Amino acid sequence: MKKEVSAGGIVLVGNAILMLKKYNGDWVLPKGRTKTGETLEQTALREVGEETGVRGSILFYLGNIQYLLHSGRVRKEKTRKTVHWYLMQAKDMKCVPLKQEGFVEAKYIPLERALEIARYDDERKIIRKAADYYNENQKVEE
Repeated sequence: MKKEVSAGGIVLVGNAILMLKKYNGDWVLPKGRTKTGETLEQTALREVGEETGVRGSILFYLGNIQYLLHSGRVRKEKTRKTVHWYLMQAKDMKCVPLKQEGFVEAKYIPLERALEIARYDDERKIIRKAADYYNENQKVEE
């Protein structure tokens, strides 16, 4: 079985996170594969920048998710994919989707709405972690 490692970011501005809408209507988080010699943090920052135009900074590591990808002519080839997620902050809300990757929209979405529209359950779990962080920090500021 092949293995693939990716990294991505939950980019937080206030109570909203950055999401991408794919050409098929699915809403996803920015992420992508690591390049040779690149750290997971570098991958996450690069992928967020490439896919959304956002230059963020990492706050901390949220964790990883793993799943199997099936490919090939009869979907018998399997790849174990691990995606490492980082909570990030951005200075502003300017974003542009990378159309060459099939993204038609990039926008900041309120955390509760993001939980509703996220395409994948594992991404919803990571969004919940970001929401918990936001809620805890709101309590500290009050």
